[in-house]
Amino acid sequence: MSERLQAGDTAPAFTLPDADGKQVSLADHLGRKVIVYFYPAALTPGCTTQACDFTDNLEAFSGAGYDVIGISPDKPEKLGKFRETEDLKVTLLADEDKSVLEAYGAFGEKKLYGKTVVGVIRSTVIVDEQGKVEHALYNVKATGHVAKLLRDLKIAAA
Repeated sequence: MSERLQAGDTAPAFTLPDADGKQVSLADHLGRKVIVYFYPAALTPGCTTQACDFTDNLEAFSGAGYDVIGISPDKPEKLGKFRETEDLKVTLLADEDKSVLEAYGAFGEKKLYGKTVVGVIRSTVIVDEQGKVEHALYNVKATGHVAKLLRDLKIAAA
């Protein structure tokens, strides 16, 4: 069971392939704030809602100094299909071995329809310009999460 991150922790470094197979690192974003969100599976209803919400508000986040990265255990090819099918603009990264999900506390036991299962815990970690965790949110809801983030970060919605 992976440890959950806390505000003030150093965000675990990562380098993962994006939907095109290009390597993307957290270090590429030093000097900007980064919203790293973890979701269970591309092309599923909840994950599609969440990814579309982030895409719809990407300009608002970007204008406030935030980059947005979505990470799931999907293969890069599936992420490419997800991006094209839904016209997504957020950066989607593939964590097939789940090492980054585990490092961020976004993989482990969770409740699903009353049963305890092991899987991706829908989570959002906000990393500051120096690579420190500013906020770590776990068990977030797919619907309404982006609107709540905008309110909590005091960013005007698009």
